Amino acid sequence: MGIEMVLDMAASVHPDRLAMGRRESGTTYQQLSDLASGGATVLAEHDAAHLVFVGVNGPVLPVLTFASARAGIPLVPLNYRLATDQLRDLVGQLERPLIVADPAYRDKLAGAAPVVSTSDEFLELARSAEPAPAAVAPDDATAIVLFTSGTTSAPKGVLLRHQHLLSYLLNTVEFGSAAADDATLVSTPPYHVAGMGAVLSNVYAGRRMVHLPDFTPQAWLEVVRGEGITSAMVVPTMLARVVEHLDGAPGNTPHLRSLAYGGARMPQPVLERALAAFPETGFVNAYGLTETSSTIAVLGPEDHRAALADPRLRGRLSSVGRVVPGMEAQIRAEDGAPLADGEIGLLWVRGAQVSGEYMGKGSALDADGWFPTRDRARIDDGYLYIGGRADDTIIRGGENIAPAEIEDVLVHHADVREVAVIGIPDDEWGERICAVIVAAGGEHADPSTIRAWCRERLRGSRTPDEVVFVDELPRTATGKLVRRDLVARVTAPTAG
Repeated sequence: MGIEMVLDMAASVHPDRLAMGRRESGTTYQQLSDLASGGATVLAEHDAAHLVFVGVNGPVLPVLTFASARAGIPLVPLNYRLATDQLRDLVGQLERPLIVADPAYRDKLAGAAPVVSTSDEFLELARSAEPAPAAVAPDDATAIVLFTSGTTSAPKGVLLRHQHLLSYLLNTVEFGSAAADDATLVSTPPYHVAGMGAVLSNVYAGRRMVHLPDFTPQAWLEVVRGEGITSAMVVPTMLARVVEHLDGAPGNTPHLRSLAYGGARMPQPVLERALAAFPETGFVNAYGLTETSSTIAVLGPEDHRAALADPRLRGRLSSVGRVVPGMEAQIRAEDGAPLADGEIGLLWVRGAQVSGEYMGKGSALDADGWFPTRDRARIDDGYLYIGGRADDTIIRGGENIAPAEIEDVLVHHADVREVAVIGIPDDEWGERICAVIVAAGGEHADPSTIRAWCRERLRGSRTPDEVVFVDELPRTATGKLVRRDLVARVTAPTAG
């Protein structure tokens, strides 16, 4: 049994309900099922072993997801923002690929595979093809290959098998739970686990998907209001832009019941302003990794509102909530020894939805099935707090310093809109602490003033040695900070 059964069930129970698109011109679940069957025929005719997609999130993605599943081959969404040689290198790692690309990216991939078609061309072929009998995918067959973002190392292909994805769905989503008029706004990219999770979870729930491939805060608000969107997911940078666009005005989104966010750290001031702008909306912080098939911890709406109302619980807004059913979490020291509640260490997770397996590299799971996330974290009273990547740790004079510890303080400064703290080489201390700031207004605050402000709120060893102002921070499309790019920029000879 594979993920193809998700669409089989949805089309069987509510074939005439809209699966995706706008109210007036959407595609029903039966139509989506027919397209997926036709697409599987196309893949079989070309003897493809991998279906590659290079493009923005849109109606073609659900078709490709279930067409590949019914054909019994993996779907491989690639980051369309990559340079031509990087895309071709990733395609070259795949056996017998068939490529579907948006028109803007087709030329970059010409000749990289025997068949390179546009999204519209593939959909047209799927409409005209005779449906072939669906392949029965073994539970342990690979359903999706997602390449990691490569923010700390070269991208690695994560193998997500059918059993991993179905375990995530069965433990976190109730089948058919969406009402007939429910709609979700999808704006996360296909090559991110949240983009693929949106396809599977919303089809399983029976919810209409509306796509927003090119995000702007105004466009996002217009679609939410005009399409009666009841749920949406954003990355922190998107929510920050929406809040900045509203500038204190209410969101005016009466149908929006749930707003999930994740993919990167959420600055608490942004979150507090968003909670005020959308008072009737339930906020959900979803934390997960590519290797864990999506969400492994959730901070739910009740936790958000309770923390906002009670100053004693305000700190929970900086947590990612509690571990979801079916998952286990453990905090370990560098030597692997389990740590007590409240101690900071490395997060390890275990559960049926965890893959932890890389293409051509094998599994990263230990003998007992635990996966090392490489995130620094602690668990307090059942709530999980993420302190950033272990690779980002600054070692200053032999002391380990987590950038998040300083960032969480600096982000509350009135003159700071965004901040990233990095370590830069130093002959005496090993590394110096550098705070890289995007100013809230047109004028930059005096660096010495910001350092003094930090010193009043942090231990002396945590006070930034340097403060640098930039126009923007380098981030991925999902809001993750690319620290190595920032370090290179700050330490370049012309950085001053």
